Amino acid sequence: MLRSRREGDSVTDALRPMTKQRLYEQVLERLRQYVAEGGLRAGDRLPPERDLAQRLGVSRASVKQAIVVLEVQGLVEARHGGGTYLVRDSLDTEPVDRMVERRRRLPDVLEAREALETKLAELAAERRTEEDVAAMRSALAHMSEEIAAGGHGVEGDRLFHAAVTAAAHSSLLAEFMRSIAEQIAESRTESLRQPGRPSRSLSQHQAILDAIAAQQPRQAAAAMRRHVRTVAKVRLLDWEPEEEA
Repeated sequence: MLRSRREGDSVTDALRPMTKQRLYEQVLERLRQYVAEGGLRAGDRLPPERDLAQRLGVSRASVKQAIVVLEVQGLVEARHGGGTYLVRDSLDTEPVDRMVERRRRLPDVLEAREALETKLAELAAERRTEEDVAAMRSALAHMSEEIAAGGHGVEGDRLFHAAVTAAAHSSLLAEFMRSIAEQIAESRTESLRQPGRPSRSLSQHQAILDAIAAQQPRQAAAAMRRHVRTVAKVRLLDWEPEEEA
């Protein structure tokens, strides 16, 4: 006889009810195969939703749900009245369940970032050294180079925020930042893959740096707050996961 871990438990985690793969997740896998086998590249257009639905034998709603997931992940761009185009050379999608979990925790991460990083920017403006300012400038130069090469500027972004944290010269706040580093990295990637976001983030970073270099605490804090609130504007938070089986 099967027994639960503790007396009174109904089932173990291993024996939780089985779930069926959502139909639009199957559509995602077919689209991934289609792009790979067809040798499609960034800039190429996917077939219209109506054609995809007919060829796959599913409803247009299922195709539309799949396209929305691809948009949220920054893999395609849907142009109004103009079709859906690849942003990358492949459709290597993140599992939907992982997206759902990330969507659940992202608001808390962004809230913590605003509270911590706004204060760090304020302190950095009060305490920064010339070496700190040089580190921030170097980070922005790195980010600019990444963007110019067609990237999102993720590493330059990381270096810049790390330099601001260091410039605050607060060991306890720095420890708090290290404790949520993984979640911050997740929010960074999510933000920077939004269309047009890398260049916007770069200019916002410059505004933060200018205030810190000029030793203007209030302006630095305000610039950082504006930046983190921009980071919070991502498609993932507007996405409503479908529970279709």
